[in-house]
Amino acid sequence: MTVTATSVDESDQLEPEAAPGSRLARLVRLVPAAVAALSGVLLYVSFPPRTLWWLALPAFACFGWVLRGRSWKAGLGLGYLFGLGFLLPLLVWTGVEVGPGPWIALVAVEAIFVALVGAGITAVSKLPAWPLWAATLWIAGEAVRARVPFHGFPWGKIAFGQADGVFLPLAAVGGTPVLGFAVVLCGFGLYEIVRLVLETRRTRVVRRSAATVALLSVAVPVVGALAARGLVSDKAEDGTTTVAVIQGNVPRAGLEFNAQRRAVLDYHVKETLRLAAKVKAGKVAKPDVVLWPENSSDVDPFADAQAYTDIDEAAKAIGAPISVGGVVERDGKLYNEQILWDPVKGPTDTYDKRQIQPFGEYLPMRSLLGAINKNWTTMVRQDFSRGTKPGVFTMNGAKIGLVTCYEAAFDWAVRSEVTDGAQLISVPSNNATFDRSEMTYQQLAMSRVRAVEHSRTVTVPVTSGVSAIIMPDGRITQKTGMFVADSLVQKVPLRSSETPATKLGILPEMALVLIAAGGLGWAVTAGVRGRRAGGV
Repeated sequence: MTVTATSVDESDQLEPEAAPGSRLARLVRLVPAAVAALSGVLLYVSFPPRTLWWLALPAFACFGWVLRGRSWKAGLGLGYLFGLGFLLPLLVWTGVEVGPGPWIALVAVEAIFVALVGAGITAVSKLPAWPLWAATLWIAGEAVRARVPFHGFPWGKIAFGQADGVFLPLAAVGGTPVLGFAVVLCGFGLYEIVRLVLETRRTRVVRRSAATVALLSVAVPVVGALAARGLVSDKAEDGTTTVAVIQGNVPRAGLEFNAQRRAVLDYHVKETLRLAAKVKAGKVAKPDVVLWPENSSDVDPFADAQAYTDIDEAAKAIGAPISVGGVVERDGKLYNEQILWDPVKGPTDTYDKRQIQPFGEYLPMRSLLGAINKNWTTMVRQDFSRGTKPGVFTMNGAKIGLVTCYEAAFDWAVRSEVTDGAQLISVPSNNATFDRSEMTYQQLAMSRVRAVEHSRTVTVPVTSGVSAIIMPDGRITQKTGMFVADSLVQKVPLRSSETPATKLGILPEMALVLIAAGGLGWAVTAGVRGRRAGGV
């Protein structure tokens, strides 16, 4: 017996009837486009700083409605509108410093991936168990977007909007791909349940197999998430360590570039000395580990004697090793570097950021962009070079894995630190150029997901906030305000066991991508057979 794609009745689209050519008919034709764009906005609203994670489900339910049974060309356009509705407000922070041009250009490119997923979903929507195929296609789109162009841009992964949601424990099962897949599958499953209920009322016929698949599409992710809660724990396995997170703040205005850099370093030294005074007075526990943010010393301490002296003074005063975020030039190359600064030995180890930010830390196609507009090349005067090795510092017996800012969005960058022995993860960041935008809260949510994914305490030292300490179960136990000088001190658990997500690595994502490819291949083959049969 040959299994072919199921047919889709136009009435499934649930659009009101109207006389062809009438004004109402023209308005009706605009309904799917409007719903696609608004569904994207609804998905955006589900993301931090709001805690409305559950809005992702109706967002994908509506997206499924506008796509099911349509042509691939319609899916391409509707998917693009969904992508614009989602990404335009989500990524508005990218234009805070440089204006709307780069923001709009970034969104225009990233929405293409969503458009292609939309086209694919229209094809698989004709298959039995279509919510499954559609959800895997979404994750396949995220997988591609996380890798190309320019080494990828995974910001906006569905998993990163679920830090407060019931599905979060699934991050420990298979990382962000499995967490995101569960959410999308549940959303498409909700639409399929509604569709089948309406169809049954109309035809008085119950399609049991389709109804079973729809119910399972909702039930399996929820039950799986509840079952995965056993993988989430904040208990210490290797003892504890007392960490101090330093937020020195940044000068708001009025200084030229070099003075700004010097001021930021001075602020972090000053806040560390202030903390040392509190420790000496018995007001705060003495930290075993001190963590400074990214760019806390844009003055190269290996080339500037005063910077070296200031950092060394702070380390000696606090009596603990400091991880210092520096900008360092070595052999003519520029590195975004974390420096392990011992209070006795001085700088002893370094970690160079591996996933550097295009158009922020390096300029792709520099010669081409310079030929178009020389001002663009002045925004990034010298490209940063990439590090090549994971960064795990041993600080007073604790193994601290470094994931610098932008790297937190990349699955491989975080996992490599854990598999290299990290018992705690630190995400030193510099969000000062994004002002009070939602960017810092979106990044904080990523760190919460990473904590559950790898069952590690995660610290987030940020130059201007929000800095935080996150338990292995994703709870924020302390955080600072924005654009204030502050420090956080807390005893946190050290853990060395690996979650299934850590052990499996890229395998769950690969499996979902292969399933998506299989479903798409089935849909294309079924469509060709259907056209041939119709032509006989």
